Amino acid sequence: MRIISIAAAAVIILMGCNKANTDVTSPDGRIKVSFSLSANGEPHYSAQLDGQTVIGCSALGLDVEGCNLKDGLRLISTVSAGIEDKYSLKTGKQTDYHYCANEKIFNLLAQSGDTLGIAFRVSDDGFAFRYQINSLKGGQNIVADEFSSFCFADSARAWLQIMAIAKTGWCGTNPSYEENYMQNVPVGTPCPWPSGWVYPALFQSNGAWVLVSETGLTTQYCGTRLTEIAGTPEYKVRFPMPQEVIDTATQDIRPRLTFPWQSPWRTVSVSDNLKGIVESTIGTDLATPAVDGDYSWVKPGHASWSWAKLKDESVVYDVQKRFVDYAARMRWEYCLVDVNWDRTIGYDRIAELAQYAAAKGVGLILWYNSSGAWNTTEYTPKSRLLTHEMREQEFSRLEQMGVKGIKVDFFAGDGQPVMQYYADIFADAAAHHLMVNCHGATLPRGWQRTYPNLVTMEAVKGFEYSTFTQEYQDMIPTQSCCWLFTRNVFDPMDFTPMSLAAIPGIERATTNAFELALPVLFLSGVQHFAETDDGMAAQPDYVVSLLQDFPTTWDQSLFVDGYPGQYFVAARRSGDKWYVAGINGEKAARRLTLDLSAIGSADKAEIFTDTDNKWQMAHSIAENVDLKAFEVTMQPNGGFVVVIE
Repeated sequence: MRIISIAAAAVIILMGCNKANTDVTSPDGRIKVSFSLSANGEPHYSAQLDGQTVIGCSALGLDVEGCNLKDGLRLISTVSAGIEDKYSLKTGKQTDYHYCANEKIFNLLAQSGDTLGIAFRVSDDGFAFRYQINSLKGGQNIVADEFSSFCFADSARAWLQIMAIAKTGWCGTNPSYEENYMQNVPVGTPCPWPSGWVYPALFQSNGAWVLVSETGLTTQYCGTRLTEIAGTPEYKVRFPMPQEVIDTATQDIRPRLTFPWQSPWRTVSVSDNLKGIVESTIGTDLATPAVDGDYSWVKPGHASWSWAKLKDESVVYDVQKRFVDYAARMRWEYCLVDVNWDRTIGYDRIAELAQYAAAKGVGLILWYNSSGAWNTTEYTPKSRLLTHEMREQEFSRLEQMGVKGIKVDFFAGDGQPVMQYYADIFADAAAHHLMVNCHGATLPRGWQRTYPNLVTMEAVKGFEYSTFTQEYQDMIPTQSCCWLFTRNVFDPMDFTPMSLAAIPGIERATTNAFELALPVLFLSGVQHFAETDDGMAAQPDYVVSLLQDFPTTWDQSLFVDGYPGQYFVAARRSGDKWYVAGINGEKAARRLTLDLSAIGSADKAEIFTDTDNKWQMAHSIAENVDLKAFEVTMQPNGGFVVVIE
């Protein structure tokens, strides 16, 4: 459900630049964004929180081929409105959302006679801006560059993830948002690679926290990222690398516009504390609303998955039947059948497996290779989703077989043609009642709102990497405590969590309590669990029971405590139960005294905590727990889960 209202707009025709008309404030008055034009007509903005500058004078503007929309501009009118929007999501940190903001659109006249609108929306948790063009006199429609920037204090600190260089890595599959975050580095730190920094990017500047991202990305724009402006504390929006297209011979990464046109929103969550960042909803508030359709068939849930630990050799009929049985025992809704199933099992036996699974209340999700010629991967099914006709044939067959979803891997980057490809897959899958999970993929940017059958996307250096190298396994604790302040704030993240038993050839860095906390903390519409059936069979009954009754959606989420890269604690409610979970990203034990009074009282609490043995947990039931001063100790790389009724 979505309800939106726009208060009566005020249109002001400007004879000069009236400062009173160029400020936009949040409903609570704490955040103020100021728009300005320089002496030569260059648009800029700045932002304050409680009167303190958090983003200094920063650039705006576009370079559309044949039309300068960067300087020589004149402000001719402003349009003001109050915005209110109510909507619900099937996945995420909460079910129901209520967005209130003040909007002001600055209409600028270029020397060519063309008009550029720059819209700002300011809410209590941050602000956002985008560009809009109704038409261009010369008919130009290619954006050559975007000049939007974010200027921080010289003393600011940053948490940033590098974008991989296109066409590098295994079988040329980069980029796919699968690098590590550099944490707490000086603002302006040069990017080690020429490909830029991905969203979301976290900054601490002038005593405030700022999370920069992008949402509302449609097929009329490429996915963007950030690049530092050398020698300054300023970051500029930049386009993908030229190779990030489906066909490098015929395609361009740059936006090709049709009119009337609007760019994606550049979103900036702003708060004087980390609670305001983690609980911000601006990334979905400004996402494009759902395309028309009935999505009642989309069912969030949990999935068993053999490939995480058992790899390619496990994708055979008998093992997949075993994992269907595993999902049924755990009361999980799905079983993911991964790579090469078309060769090792075949369509006919997959149809048989789907029928067997359905009888046990389990739906199948099948893996696909998205790619054609843009990388050299050999995993199959491959090149069966490239055109609408191909997708219709494939998806019709899956629907008839009773398959519930697809996992699509190895996309080509962030160029505009690839954004079109994503949207086409989502739309064609929805027509055949198929949920979608994307791996080797871009950041969702609010797409889970636009396409409700998109239940999750990877866009993270997921669990599988920790099965390849000890180096990455050792990074998981601190990286996990960073993603919860960045990557997973707005968008579903298919990290594929929870290994409670050994990983072949790898010494696990985390405790079992840490692993048990991840499904509470990491948000994903379908949570694909890494643990195998044999590993789960070795767990105590109280762990199995918890996971058998684990929620599929969250009605409410609260940030409790934490710091990027160090530790994270949150509380999530499903119905009448609260799940409080924490993880420790450091190699020293951390003792916490938590104020959980915001969730009410605790008649009974089931508590899962670390012991001195990382492979074991302490389990207890407590009554009449004091939630105002709840004490818990997390061991090095440890964690905890508390279920409160």
